Parts: sequence; structure tokens; C-alpha cells
Amino acid sequence: MLDINFIRENLDSIKKNISNRRMNVDLTRLIELDDFRRESIIQIEKLRNVRNSGSKTKPSEDEISKMREIGGQIKALELKLDEIYPEYIEILTSVPNITHPDAPVGEEKDFAVLEKKGNIPTFVFDAKTHDVLMQDLDLIDFERGAKVAGSKYYYSKGDLVRLNQALLNYAIDITTKHGYLLIETPDVAKHDILAGVGFNPRGKETQIYSIENTDLGLIGTAEITVGGYHKDEILDLGDGPKKYVALSHCFRTEAGAYGSANKGLYRVHQFTKLEMFVYCKPNDSEELHNEILEIEKEICDGLELAYRVIDTPTADLGAPAYRKYDIEAFMVMKNEDGDGYGEITSTSNCTDYQARSLNIKYKDENGNKSYVHTLNGTAVVMSRFPLAIFEQKQLDDGSIEIPKALVPYFGKDKIVKNG
Repeated sequence: MLDINFIRENLDSIKKNISNRRMNVDLTRLIELDDFRRESIIQIEKLRNVRNSGSKTKPSEDEISKMREIGGQIKALELKLDEIYPEYIEILTSVPNITHPDAPVGEEKDFAVLEKKGNIPTFVFDAKTHDVLMQDLDLIDFERGAKVAGSKYYYSKGDLVRLNQALLNYAIDITTKHGYLLIETPDVAKHDILAGVGFNPRGKETQIYSIENTDLGLIGTAEITVGGYHKDEILDLGDGPKKYVALSHCFRTEAGAYGSANKGLYRVHQFTKLEMFVYCKPNDSEELHNEILEIEKEICDGLELAYRVIDTPTADLGAPAYRKYDIEAFMVMKNEDGDGYGEITSTSNCTDYQARSLNIKYKDENGNKSYVHTLNGTAVVMSRFPLAIFEQKQLDDGSIEIPKALVPYFGKDKIVKNG
């Protein structure tokens, strides 16, 4: 979240930023609540000082009566503060992060293409979508997944399972080579962690599955569990940033995310993902944001994928992100929309937005405590990378060519039926 003092001192720019992000936040009500909160705190302190000064000598009956009256006034103000606090925090945490001045302003379609890499395949046959290819090769079962768990769940089989493991090991080797510590996280998190990272665990718009009769939700990304890893800590960043690459299962409701462009694996309720996450000093976050993007590109280049890098527009950033880059791979599946690309990775610089909510700080060289900056980025995700490989590397006989860099991990250079 943003500092309330910063919001008050920059109301006009905060309002413009909210408008650019196509969000609605009642700043007038937020300031009203904060005014009441500030005035009440001042009044409580004054009353406490009066009560404390009166307690230094033996009080008379009249003074005891006045002290009781003051105690009642303090309690009434504290009860009122407790009453308004949930609304105050709800509005405060709904104010989005400030936005990088170079981020494109506009809707989802208003992104800026920063770079295109790789060769888009030219097929001399009718190219198929990944779901058809996988089913023809008997590698995926959506029908039985729906029977057992519901729509948008599935079973991976045979070489698809092996491909997933190969992709994970390939990306683990690349990210750890760059100094990222490999961890495997829980698949659940407390609601305060979910909210602190920026994922609303409740309400109609939530993407989170909450676990009934608990304060837990299934995570949608390891960004949540790694983001909460250092909650309420003061980090030693004297030797550089803390870098993690985290393996987890991910669960998302994906409410309303259906249609021809989202079929197959593109939007599913459960998948496995390897996620990079960094805690750093504020002055280092832009450089580290570029580092994460370069690692994502290194992974995609090694897989010989055709892709583009986009600068995400303000309306598509998500509240915690200061700036976000997506890598979108060429996809046969998306051609029917006239686009031809679909997101396979994203990386966000969240500045101190998450750290402020989670109370994560560091000490500078003068011993002063400040909030860290946090960044996240996809290494590989099993709902998107196999999709891109199958659609880009398909051959006319329905088999799939394995990228050379992945062959040592996969064990062969092609996926064939019953192979």
C-alpha cells in the first residue's frame, strides 16, 4: 500500500494515477476517515496526559470521578477508531501504486512493443492448436479432469509430464546460475499475506480459492508465499539483494476467463510455476527489474521461441505494480483473434508497495530503517510454456520438435504418438 502521508501530499497526482489505471477509489472518504483518525489519536493522547498528570498525587473523590470520566472518553474514542479502521484500511489498500512515467497510459490493448525475437514459424500445413495436438498424442485429458475436479482441470500424461519436468529443471539451472536461491513454498497462505502482497482473498473479483473455516487461501503464484517469507523482518542487504526462485502449485478461479482464445491450457484452475522474487534497496529495483526480464528472455531464447516483449499499459498493471513487462509468445491458438500472441511470462517492479503492507525493511549504511523494494517474474509456467512449444514446434505429421537446449533434460528430440 501507499503511505497515507504521501497520498495526502500528492492528492492530484494520485487521482490522475487512479484514473489512468481505470480504477475507482473514494479518496474523499479516505481523507475524511484519516482526518477523524488523526484528530481522535491527538484527543486520546491529550486525555491520557491529563489522566497521567492527575495520578502523580493522591486524588480526591472529585478527581477520581473526573479520571473515570476521562477514561470513558478515551474508551469511546478507541471504540470509534476500531469501528472505522476496517473501512479506512480497505480504502487505503485499494489505492494503487504509483506508475512509472514511461508506462503506456491506456487500456489492455494500448501496450507498447519493446522488442520482437525469434522466427515466427511458417507452416506448409494446417497448423493445430496445442489442445488438439496434445489430445492427438494422448498426452492430456480434459474430459476426465472435468469429471473428477470440474471444468478447466486436466490430467497430464506421458511425455507432457516429462516435458513439464524438463522445463522446470532447465529454468532452475538458468535462474540459480544467476544467483537465485531455489525454494519450494507452501501452496496456501494466510489472508493477511494474500492481501499484503496485493491479492484480495475475498469478494466477487477475487482470483483466490479460500479454504472454508480457515484463514487460508490457495495461492495463485509463489509471489504470495515468497512475498510473505520475510514479513515483519529487517533484512540485511549489505551484501546485495535477496533473490529467490520458488516452485509452487498455483490455483486461480479464473472467473469469466473462457472463450475460444482461452481454451486448452491457456487459462486453467491449477498449474505449476517457477517464480523469481527479489528484495532489494530502492535504488537497485529498476536495474533488477531489467535483470529479471533478461533472464526470462534467456529462458525463451534457449527454447527457440518466437516472442515479443511488451510494456504493460496502466489499466492492466495490477495495483502493486509500478511497471510490468510481459513476454508474449506466438500462438496458433490466438490467431482467430487476429493477434497471434499470448502471455507466457510477466515481471513487475512493485517498489515498496508490498513491503509497506507486509512491514519488510532494511537498514541503510547510516542505520536508518526503510522499506525494501520487491520484484517478481515468471521463470516458467506449466500452463503456458508447453502450449507455446507445441504450437510453434509442431510438424506436419503431428509430432513435436523439442528445442535443442531442452533435449538434455527431456531425453529425446521429438514427441511422437506412443513414443
